[in-house]
Amino acid sequence: MAQQPERRPRYAIHKRVLVTGGAGFIGSHLCARLIARGDHVLCVDNFFTGTRANLAPLLDHPNFELLRHDVTLPLFVEVDEIYNLACPASPVHYQFDPVQTTKTSVVGAVNMLGLAKRLRVPILQASTSEVYGDPTVHPQAEDYWGNVNPIGPRSCYDEGKRCAETLFFDYHRQHRVAIKVARIFNTYGPNMHPNDGRVVSNFIVQALRGQDLTIHGDGRQTRSFCYVDDLVAGLLALMATPETVTGPINLGNPGEFTMLELARLVIELTGSSSTIRHLPLPQDDPRQRQPDITRAQDQLGWKVAVPLREGLERTIGYFEALLKEMD
Repeated sequence: MAQQPERRPRYAIHKRVLVTGGAGFIGSHLCARLIARGDHVLCVDNFFTGTRANLAPLLDHPNFELLRHDVTLPLFVEVDEIYNLACPASPVHYQFDPVQTTKTSVVGAVNMLGLAKRLRVPILQASTSEVYGDPTVHPQAEDYWGNVNPIGPRSCYDEGKRCAETLFFDYHRQHRVAIKVARIFNTYGPNMHPNDGRVVSNFIVQALRGQDLTIHGDGRQTRSFCYVDDLVAGLLALMATPETVTGPINLGNPGEFTMLELARLVIELTGSSSTIRHLPLPQDDPRQRQPDITRAQDQLGWKVAVPLREGLERTIGYFEALLKEMD
């Protein structure tokens, strides 16, 4: 058997960390947290949905580098860890160019896994609860294989992420790449795009502008909302686990809310006079979404710390300031 190259040394502090999709909503928070703990961060983004504004507090930091690059193209850099977050994550954005969305998930995964293989460094994949599709079990645990339409309008994202998970585990089995796979459930917080079509940002922006809050369907479908600080803590905890811990691991808030409950809470917290208007339900929209986080609790010691009301208050403050700048 051919001798395997030695892994790059992993340091307790001051690692050089690559974050793809680092100018996006979650990526920008991850970059900030890595910088705060003393790491050197190389942020890679093609700015399809990410923005330099999300990274404004980091741009002049001596330990931060920003590189405009598309992960569907090979990347040759030297790093100690890789977080692969590159991919549009909201329906409005990932359905805009579905072919490119699939390529970002699949070809991007191949390129980043190839880099991790060459460098012999750990790589974390930001997967999604969308791999469960419209689930037939509730709540969703990691051993559930999902109920996904492979040819629908959401498939570019759902199946792209499922294929990326396949690639991660095949690179792990075939090439001994040290992988971590996180399945991220609905996450919200500052740096969300105001027009990304996600329910939290939609409701907050509509409420602040005095517009009707638009709910698709009867509003009884449920989601579980995790504040971004909690999510990033989970990603860091997963990366810090021994190589034997590969995931997939659900990261999300197990608290479950209907769309009607969320809309009424946003109206209350913003003091808005908005009313609720119902629209047709999009194709393949999941009826229920709630993570079973037993594995995250047991293997990461991770739990949600920010309640929905508190997280919404912080997010509303962010959007209030943002809309003032835009007006």
